[in-house]
Amino acid sequence: MELHVAKSGSDTAAGTAEAPLLTIGAAAALAQPGDTVVVHEGVYREWVNPPRGGTAAAPITYQAALGADGLFETVTISGAEVIADWRPHPGSAGRVWVATVPNSLFGSRNPYLERIGGDWFFDQVNTWHTGEVYLDGKSLYESLTMAGVEHPEVTVDSFDQAGSLLTWYCEVGDDVTTIWANFGGADPAEHEIEINARTFVFWPAATGIDHITVRGFTLTKAATQWAPPTALQEGLIGPHWSKGWVIEDNIITDSKNVGVSLGKEVSTGQNEAAAGPKGAKGGTQREREVIQRALALRGPAAGEPHPWDRDHVGSHTVRRNTIRDCEQAGIVGHLGAAFSTISDNHISRIHVKRQWHGAEVAGIKLHAAIDTVISGNTIHHTHRALWLDWQAQGTLVRRNVCYASTAEDFMVEVCHGPYLVDSNLFLSPWAVKDMSTGGAYVHNYIAGRIANCTEHQRYTPYHFPHSTAVYGVSNILGGDNRFYNNVFVGDGARAEHTTPQSEPTLASFWSGAIDMDGVPGQATFVPTPVGTSQYDAYPVAQEYPNEHGSALAGPRLPVWIEGNLYAESAEPFRAEPTAIITGASPVRVEVLDTAAGTLRVEVTRPGGTHVVAPVTTERLGTSYQAEMGYTNPDGSDLDLGVDLCGVLRGEVVPGPFAASAPVTRILTAPEPTGRRALAAGPARAR
Repeated sequence: MELHVAKSGSDTAAGTAEAPLLTIGAAAALAQPGDTVVVHEGVYREWVNPPRGGTAAAPITYQAALGADGLFETVTISGAEVIADWRPHPGSAGRVWVATVPNSLFGSRNPYLERIGGDWFFDQVNTWHTGEVYLDGKSLYESLTMAGVEHPEVTVDSFDQAGSLLTWYCEVGDDVTTIWANFGGADPAEHEIEINARTFVFWPAATGIDHITVRGFTLTKAATQWAPPTALQEGLIGPHWSKGWVIEDNIITDSKNVGVSLGKEVSTGQNEAAAGPKGAKGGTQREREVIQRALALRGPAAGEPHPWDRDHVGSHTVRRNTIRDCEQAGIVGHLGAAFSTISDNHISRIHVKRQWHGAEVAGIKLHAAIDTVISGNTIHHTHRALWLDWQAQGTLVRRNVCYASTAEDFMVEVCHGPYLVDSNLFLSPWAVKDMSTGGAYVHNYIAGRIANCTEHQRYTPYHFPHSTAVYGVSNILGGDNRFYNNVFVGDGARAEHTTPQSEPTLASFWSGAIDMDGVPGQATFVPTPVGTSQYDAYPVAQEYPNEHGSALAGPRLPVWIEGNLYAESAEPFRAEPTAIITGASPVRVEVLDTAAGTLRVEVTRPGGTHVVAPVTTERLGTSYQAEMGYTNPDGSDLDLGVDLCGVLRGEVVPGPFAASAPVTRILTAPEPTGRRALAAGPARAR
């Protein structure tokens, strides 16, 4: 059955096309498994809180209506309210405006009273709020003082320093909230001014609301809280500890912290590391406890959420969305992203205001991405593009394009694998931060440097294959990595091979060093040029039996590095038997449109084609700790026979492009999706 919602409707109507409902919430209250809620053009200012889900065979679908042209109508669901009653602040000569808002507008959580914080949130001095003010859809910058509105100063680290001069400040009383704003000379009567009013846009209050599809909307402006892995991970949209959601073809923007959350619920832990007294258990131990609590949940019959297993949690699909302007992460998830697919999304402008910082900031930040497929995404203008933290096992990172990251394109932290990273473009000055074991890097184009370090102090879990059941825990010995058939393109600068250094002295090794935050004090690495020489200290398989380590740390694990091409002064691993060293790179990648995610790729192949051995599940072997092979999530063998754009490789050459690739091609991010035709494929190559 279809239930229709339109701005001309009434919540007492039947919900037919002729007699539509007025709110999406009213339709959600009526929707049963197999139903579709069709929402017609307009702006809907509400929190959609579905009370029930569907089944795998009969999901409940929420979808923007299709117009006569077969494209989605423009339907916006917003967590913000328009505020029109702005008046000049006395004595400000028109620079500052003030509005008074009744606290009843906000319900039980006033975003101008609630402050951002929690585990791994770094700013312990300033008290930022989850609220926000928008001028014609663009967010302003919060000031902690009234003086910062009257006389704003540039936020130095912001991607938009001029925009950072548009500021706001708030005070909350018993009955009203007062907001002062500097609109940069604009008269608010001539513009649309909105403020955050709701925490969520599309989010079930209950857990276990399974098999919901959300398609074709613009979802915007939510007052979400910081979302560490040891707390309830709020998002503008998310399944909230459920199974089988499909979030596709949406534009998701302007969450104060997280756009899409596939993360954990509240009962397994809520910021206990940050809330505990000095000297109490730290975050690493609290996170281990979260995992054990999640596995021990008994389900709704016992008054608890479902336990963390394949039958009850995860298996989501997030695809073909445009996600931007969120200050923590575009997509986040601890535990709840397991067995999921995140594909063909365009993620940009994540953590670009830079008023505060924390350890959970990335385009995509996942913990426990067990059998999760991350493919075909374009991620740019972020802090980190992609961050896998703890328990990346059976994870596939395939055919993504990453650039303009201020830290690095890919960070993998205290994971034991196996995880596969193949046919990606890593174009930022830092490509990979490897603080894990068990990775296989195959057929990538890598134009940035690699930082590798061990982690002997933290012990993290690994799992039985294709399962959430814990097999064991271990620290990170380093090694157990494979680098096959990649192209490394040097950056024209050399790093001195020197003694290991910790992060605070990194900037002394080369000019223009960029942010490498997140490396604990005991983790060290040696700066090296682009290439695999970062692993020179590790043994090869033949040397491994003679490798000795301390009783605490254990021996360094071997690495397998073969068939890679090194161009423009990129440097190979000391013992690579089949390294291909060239002058000019056979592949050139140029970013054409930084905002739209458009790149030009030129394939020149000077000096002929360098044929290398194909990579298979058998050749990759098994990861050391989990003793698990490199396979697809269903356990079948990997197929590495197609390139980044889906072209059959035929004769195998290094890099993400087939030997038969066109000389010049254009890669584009998935197109803006608000008007996408239903079931259209992603834009990728032309």
